[in-house]
Amino acid sequence: MDGSLIPADTTEDVRKRGAGAARQVAVLPVGSYEQHGPYLPLATDTLVACAVAREIAAAHPVHLLPPVTIACSHEHAAWPGTVSISSVTLHAVIRDIADSLRRSGVDALVLVNGHGGNYVLGNVVQESSARGERMALFPAAEDWETARERAGVVTSLLTDMHAGEIETSILLHAHPEWVRPGHETADFIADDRRHLLSLGMSAYTDSGVVGRPSLGSAEKGKKLLASLADSFGAYFSLLTEVARPAGTGGIAPGGVRG
Repeated sequence: MDGSLIPADTTEDVRKRGAGAARQVAVLPVGSYEQHGPYLPLATDTLVACAVAREIAAAHPVHLLPPVTIACSHEHAAWPGTVSISSVTLHAVIRDIADSLRRSGVDALVLVNGHGGNYVLGNVVQESSARGERMALFPAAEDWETARERAGVVTSLLTDMHAGEIETSILLHAHPEWVRPGHETADFIADDRRHLLSLGMSAYTDSGVVGRPSLGSAEKGKKLLASLADSFGAYFSLLTEVARPAGTGGIAPGGVRG
């Protein structure tokens, strides 16, 4: 994993950033380690989540955490290199991190999810919010849609499911050295994926690709990240409001990418 993904903060850095906010906000990238076709690395979802989180940290006074790099990628098990943990384990890891942050004085947590198969993150956020804790899941589907439109991404969110235009664009911008040749001719469409949970990705694609990576560009990647950083402002404002009493609700979980 690229060392640049690990924040170099000191305790004083965290203290200074939190001093001006009503409630300190930590940002945790959550990725995966799974196949992304023959041209993107296994760590693609983690790299995307970290790129989004870094863009957020550049625009907002948050405490940037190192990523969770292995999560729930069971639908990709047919391809060599894919590694998964159970949803129960991921749930427990996030809860432990949130609890630890609160003990150290950081009581709001945003999960920046880079992998659509991490469905359990929505449950974690809902349960935490019901207890009166400050937690959110970012980006929501609406945030991705806004970013897609602003960046000029042609592929719909339905079609752009895995290793497509969005992920290829973000990596071409943030980590071009990790994008191998081949995305220019790897387009594959499989919009009807109704049995994905039962059959896995291999029932819908031989290459592991579902989307149109040929349309990806570094410029689109840059604009996607800028738009997401803008969208995060609403989450930051909500998380730094005066605390609500327990049981009055929280932030509804957002949508996620493949």
